[in-house]
Amino acid sequence: MTNRDKLLSVRNLRTEFKTQNGPVRVVDGVSFDVGRGRIVGLVGESGSGKSITALSLMGLVPSPPGTVSADSIILDGTDLARLNGDEMRRKRGREVSMVFQEPMTSLNPVKTMVQQVGEPLAIHTGLNKRAIREKVLQMFETVGIPEPKARLDVYPHQLSGGLRQRAMIAMGLICEPKLLIADEPTTALDVTTQAQILRLMMALRDRAGTAIIMITHDLGIIAEMCDEVNVMYAGQIVEQANVFDLFDRPSHPYTRGLLASIPKATEKRTAERLNSIPGVVPNLAKLPAGCRFHPRCGDAMPICKLKQPELTDLGNGHKARCWLHDKEGAKA
Repeated sequence: MTNRDKLLSVRNLRTEFKTQNGPVRVVDGVSFDVGRGRIVGLVGESGSGKSITALSLMGLVPSPPGTVSADSIILDGTDLARLNGDEMRRKRGREVSMVFQEPMTSLNPVKTMVQQVGEPLAIHTGLNKRAIREKVLQMFETVGIPEPKARLDVYPHQLSGGLRQRAMIAMGLICEPKLLIADEPTTALDVTTQAQILRLMMALRDRAGTAIIMITHDLGIIAEMCDEVNVMYAGQIVEQANVFDLFDRPSHPYTRGLLASIPKATEKRTAERLNSIPGVVPNLAKLPAGCRFHPRCGDAMPICKLKQPELTDLGNGHKARCWLHDKEGAKA
């Protein structure tokens, strides 16, 4: 990917939180790119750092107790890491927007939908109330909200989960941002509504050219929607690849474990248990020495317990953070 093709380029993103026992780094040296009009996935178990990565990019990590730093976060030529609070607020909502995980807790219960969805327009464009109302109505139609005119003046509790999520997407896209970050946008929705939301996001990407960072733990969504994938574990990216390479030749033991845990449709029903990865994501305040995945890894070697591996380039943009693919690990 050339620099001209890159919309977002993140280098060495780090996020720490102060605790009673000292600072805890929950995002540790994350680097990735997002191409213009591309959908890039961030996948991993709960607690792997996906949502904090998104909040860090948006400048929404509360400080204190959080501290965000990076070598660079280049969005269409502007380094977000060097912007102050006022400058970032002018970017947020207009050039980069976010759809949050749970719309019922993200929406203000005492504001109508037209007030909330139209707020980015009021902040960034200075349109009058009538023009904002017309724009919100158009966006409601675009995202497939039925009877959109009747929904303008209702409150969040008067909408179903699927309609609230559509309204959140409408809010994120109302200013036609260059980049949309979608944090588990289909959580707690039924399967039919999930499919509708995902089709909607892909259609909007195709129509407006908006790039999307899709945060999820669902590999089915990754396979259906994404062009490139970043697998996160314990605050780090452990594998990067285009979506076809990731599913055809997963190279990190953690990625292989995630893929192996997906239920498979077979002609014969068996009583076999589903595959699972033993153990849990480690406590970020008490990380194991060496590779962070080694206590759960069936391929762990002595070097894995002593030294942390770097991302190794496997060719064609495919990278894995594992001693199995490193020359030093091969010698060991």
